[in-house]
Amino acid sequence: MVAPYFALLTAVAVERLIELRISRRNREWALAHGGFEVGQQHFGWMRVLHIAFLVACAAEVWWLQRPFDPAVGYPMLAIAGLAQALRYWAIRTLGNRWNVRVVVVPGEPVITSGPYRFVRHPNYLAVILEGIALPMIHGAWWTAVSFSLLNACLLAVRIRCEENALRRFSELEEQLGDRRRLLPMLPRSTS
Repeated sequence: MVAPYFALLTAVAVERLIELRISRRNREWALAHGGFEVGQQHFGWMRVLHIAFLVACAAEVWWLQRPFDPAVGYPMLAIAGLAQALRYWAIRTLGNRWNVRVVVVPGEPVITSGPYRFVRHPNYLAVILEGIALPMIHGAWWTAVSFSLLNACLLAVRIRCEENALRRFSELEEQLGDRRRLLPMLPRSTS
């Protein structure tokens, strides 16, 4: 089952390259509309971590000869698929405002539709789920644990940076103040 797993990792890598193109296009749109970027210091570390993540998934399976366990692998594949669906729901909902960088266009309304009805950061929730599920599809538990811990540290910085910028230049608290950052919840009733 190693070859199909490596094919999956390759597909994810290609997908990330496509996302970078979309992000670059969206960044240009935002900058042309008065936007600006914040958090450049942590972005380089995020890039390194995400590249290392895919390499580590393959390396751990190959070098440590991690077996494929269907009892774990198939449920993790389903979770990875759900994470991708959540990611693309978030990307589609944000449209040209989605970015891998923190780019803010002052005055633009905060998005409250799509998955943002339930959680402030659905894309980051998808990354967390994928960070656990993708390596565990083929038993790469060291990668799952290591990436998850490092990613948690980076996300703490990233979310703080993003929310500070949105608070300063949009109505973050007025629009999303009742939503949790990562744990989904049903919207509160207005009655």
